[in-house]
Amino acid sequence: MRRSLKIGVVSTTLIGLFVLAGCTTDPGVTAPSDSAEPPTSETNEWFDQALFDKQDAERDVIPQGPEDEPYLQYINAEMVDTSAFASTGAKKACFANASISNPWRQTGWITMNQQLKVLQDAGAISEMETRDAQDSDDTQIADIDYFINEGNCDVFLISPNSTAAMTPAVERACETGKPVVVFDRGVETDCQVTFIHPIGGFAWGIDTAEFLIDNLEKGDKVVALRVLPGVDVLEHRWAAAEKLFSEAGIEAVDYFTGADPAKIKSIIADELAKGDVQGIWMDAGDGAVAAIEAFEDAGADYPVMTGEDEMSFLRKWKDTGLTGLAPVYSNFQWRTPLLAAQMIFAGQEVPKEWVLPQSPITAEEVDPYLEANDGMPDGHYAKFGGENLPGYPEVWQQRQIP
Repeated sequence: MRRSLKIGVVSTTLIGLFVLAGCTTDPGVTAPSDSAEPPTSETNEWFDQALFDKQDAERDVIPQGPEDEPYLQYINAEMVDTSAFASTGAKKACFANASISNPWRQTGWITMNQQLKVLQDAGAISEMETRDAQDSDDTQIADIDYFINEGNCDVFLISPNSTAAMTPAVERACETGKPVVVFDRGVETDCQVTFIHPIGGFAWGIDTAEFLIDNLEKGDKVVALRVLPGVDVLEHRWAAAEKLFSEAGIEAVDYFTGADPAKIKSIIADELAKGDVQGIWMDAGDGAVAAIEAFEDAGADYPVMTGEDEMSFLRKWKDTGLTGLAPVYSNFQWRTPLLAAQMIFAGQEVPKEWVLPQSPITAEEVDPYLEANDGMPDGHYAKFGGENLPGYPEVWQQRQIP
């Protein structure tokens, strides 16, 4: 069912979580077979040495901004003048969202709407009309064009479904003269006022691959579980990891899983039947528990593993005592676009590329994050950054999806 919402109605509780569809989001990308030998970085079209080096360096940068508000922090920012957009009165935001089809996006969507309430109470934002593309490029293009033709948007917020396909639609939004804020996934234009995202997929890939390499031996085998192709953030994660695995002499095979637990278990079972698997690498934590359970079902030793800061993985990590790392694609970024809109209409400078901090959860940090998120559902993300918003913690505990 298509969604066109004017936020401000009573939230309902969603029972259960949507499953991410295991298909490409970019019509120009052909989904590969379930398994293939990983290419070298030289043949991986998504590998970008300059971007790899940039994000590698950004991992060590201390971000600027409020210490207790990571969603307002930024790294190596070039600030842009927004005085041309300065105006008074509450503004209408129009949000073209890729989807809320997985737990990470659902957690962010909840947080975004609680942030909206704060800005509505402050008289900064009047409403946020949202259209949900349900993981479809064609639908999101139509959604953006609908907002443009409607002519009632003061600011466009866009979380792209995929990279190349969404670029022309974003450019059309820019041509209206209204401010455009892009976040999460990127597009191939810089016409937007600001592009908000954590450090990025290459940083994720470096963090995770280096952790596995440090805890494995040359010749060990890693099974890489990937969600889907064609999304820049996900592709960059693997491009970085496979480069480092290749250089370190780690044998790595990758599979697309669609985050389907049954498929993940089948893949691991098949790989274990071939021989020992020493490591598991994931480009998203959804399905991490299924991967661990596959080792338990086979009576095999737990692997060295990277998951994500989803609560289900953190809890299973704690219960099993495996050697793990929880990389983070900072979920608190869902607050930043609305706060950026407030700043833009106040004529305040914002980063042209708003790079948010992105730091993994290590073994020493698991207990504090479990304690801080006690009572949250398994699909919740530990670094969601909404503790100071209205409705905390009940709205997130009850999984109230607007």
